[in-house]
Amino acid sequence: MLPRTSPPSRLKSFALLGLFTGAAFAGGATWGARASGATVHDESPYALVGQLARVLVQVENEYVDPVDRGKLLKGAIRGMVEGLDPHSSYMSAEDWEAFQSDTEGQFGGVGIEVDVKADQLTIIAPIEGAPAARAGVRSGDRILAVDGEDIDGIPLEKMVLRMRGPTGTHVKVVVRRKDAKDPIVFDLVREVVKVPSVSSRWLEGGVGYVRIKQFQERTHEELLRAAGRLRARGTLTGIVLDLRSDPGGLVDQAAEVADEFMTTGTIYTTRHRGEIVDEVKARAGGAFGSLPTVVLVDEWTASASELVAGALQDHKRALVVGAKTFGKGSVQTIIQLPGGAGIRLTTARYYTPNGRSLQAEGVHPDVVIETKDPRDPSALDLREQNLEGHLEADPSGRTQSMIASEKLAPVLRAPPDAGAAEPLPPDAVEGAEAVTVPVNPAKGRDFALRVAYEIVRGMPVDPGVARR
Repeated sequence: MLPRTSPPSRLKSFALLGLFTGAAFAGGATWGARASGATVHDESPYALVGQLARVLVQVENEYVDPVDRGKLLKGAIRGMVEGLDPHSSYMSAEDWEAFQSDTEGQFGGVGIEVDVKADQLTIIAPIEGAPAARAGVRSGDRILAVDGEDIDGIPLEKMVLRMRGPTGTHVKVVVRRKDAKDPIVFDLVREVVKVPSVSSRWLEGGVGYVRIKQFQERTHEELLRAAGRLRARGTLTGIVLDLRSDPGGLVDQAAEVADEFMTTGTIYTTRHRGEIVDEVKARAGGAFGSLPTVVLVDEWTASASELVAGALQDHKRALVVGAKTFGKGSVQTIIQLPGGAGIRLTTARYYTPNGRSLQAEGVHPDVVIETKDPRDPSALDLREQNLEGHLEADPSGRTQSMIASEKLAPVLRAPPDAGAAEPLPPDAVEGAEAVTVPVNPAKGRDFALRVAYEIVRGMPVDPGVARR
């Protein structure tokens, strides 16, 4: 079982979506190393290493222009690791430094979380209160160019670094949006982006609204502060936990958050080549352990946030409302290399308490919210299962009864005038009050939040638009 106290710095656990935050967000990882087993002579890698050396010599001697040996070998390493799956990668010393700043929750840039989907750089979520969010950048926007340069063929990490720079400097980002005829140009001013991960609000009827934007080093601490603020307002009758557009983050923090909604039982297990290698259990005394809870998810809910939703769903501690989640259910081990570089290597799969593999499957909601007619081509989206070379789900991690129960989930379609909350105003104090959430969501435009709120309060649920 994983230790529940704060781990040493070289043993941190992550569940990032494979993205670099603001930048991107990363993917379900642990820091450390796994012992490698010996290979028999016929499986020795040295013959292929010799072949690599011969190819290197030929390229150095015969290529049309002089080449840089270091660049060639780094490219070979990168290709070897990144060819495994979408979330394994080689990090140069510069990439490693950026990765560390992302997980610590502070960096310079414009404040967007991005990933590559179908060979297109896609914005997973703008960070609330940051330059991109204030300018109107949205989840799902596809980046076409940065500072006038087309991004085709440029590695993700290079594009991420290009969007960073000295505070106060400008960067122009061109995006394509589903419902926009022409590309949209944003002129953004870089600043130090501080990423608070939890916001909350007291809602009518004593319902506490808690949103987690990403699991960072202080997320559990921020959640407990939010719990204190909510309880100071009066007696809580229920909780709406909003994990929409949460790309994941630190797994240890996700486990601590899930623990606050549980009093006993397994939170998740980790399996390496079919064997359980880690099991994390809840402890008694959670801050919200006995309160009725609804968890909001969408197709951008990924990795560590899926672990939380899956644990609360399996233990029947919460109803999950929204769309099927992204399906990032693999573990990446972060291994530092000499010279400041490192690799992020997929080493295991995550499983929910009932033994469901999240990889390429995601969490299926108890109540499905459709925001568009599924027959509309623009309603099609991309998840882990659509990524080229994705790790397959473990068939033994799901049962036919689970699949059948998911098919029985009620489906509500949002009315045409429904929408999500407006971006935060630039002067909003984020991390304390979720200022854009109405105190009575039943009268708001956010249909999924409206349904979650009505369920928690035991009110008649808005059926939305009848399915045809």
